[in-house]
Amino acid sequence: MKNMLWKLLLTAAVAAALPAQARTIEQVKAGGKLVAATEGAYAPFNYFNAGKLAGFEVEVAEMVAKKMGVALEWKTVGFDALLTGLSQDRWDVVIASHGITEERAKAVTFTAPHYCSGPMVVAKQGGPKSPKDLAGKTVSVQTGTTYIDPLKKIGTLKDIRNFPTDPDARAALLAGRVDAWITERFTALEAGRKNPELKLQIGELLFTEKIAAATSKGNTGLAQAWNKALEASMADGSYAALSKKYFGEDVRCR
Repeated sequence: MKNMLWKLLLTAAVAAALPAQARTIEQVKAGGKLVAATEGAYAPFNYFNAGKLAGFEVEVAEMVAKKMGVALEWKTVGFDALLTGLSQDRWDVVIASHGITEERAKAVTFTAPHYCSGPMVVAKQGGPKSPKDLAGKTVSVQTGTTYIDPLKKIGTLKDIRNFPTDPDARAALLAGRVDAWITERFTALEAGRKNPELKLQIGELLFTEKIAAATSKGNTGLAQAWNKALEASMADGSYAALSKKYFGEDVRCR
């Protein structure tokens, strides 16, 4: 009896020590549920509305999951922890406005992009509008975004201040602690439209990038299933309707 108990304990210990394995598309379908992670603090893409997760990317994921024939379970964590959790197989997919970069592609497998955008210069009235206007200025940006390195390459900035969330970066501008807030194009437009009293000045794009969901590195089967469902959503008009609901235009990459 003791020997059997010891073997059971040893087996459990070995299993616990083994790294988690990413679920294949077959396993996801067999379980009937896709586990997706997002930030929940990046309107209009993923945010909480009256305690419920909402936003363009949230609805994109729900649309894709429905096409795949599975239910969707959400996890929300800080932006910096999303891809780390994906590498630890804590969830199947991340959809949180991640721009596709060579560096990120070394760690994850990206799906097809679900929209194209880029970082925009936002300031108070009379502030900087373009990259050249940022010379000698201090800007705020969210930690972990693809915007930081291009900002560093401008070379004439006074300072780049990182914040854990995009709303924190915006708050720094409103408080006068920075000269400009660097944020995603549609986030900037949404902030200006919903908060006219802030009198935000929406400037120019720094560059254009493709935005995609991601699976763990090498999980191509799941990525391909996502792509197939996304393509079907784009073909039947449901993606265009969703895009126009949030942005008044079709934001797919052309």
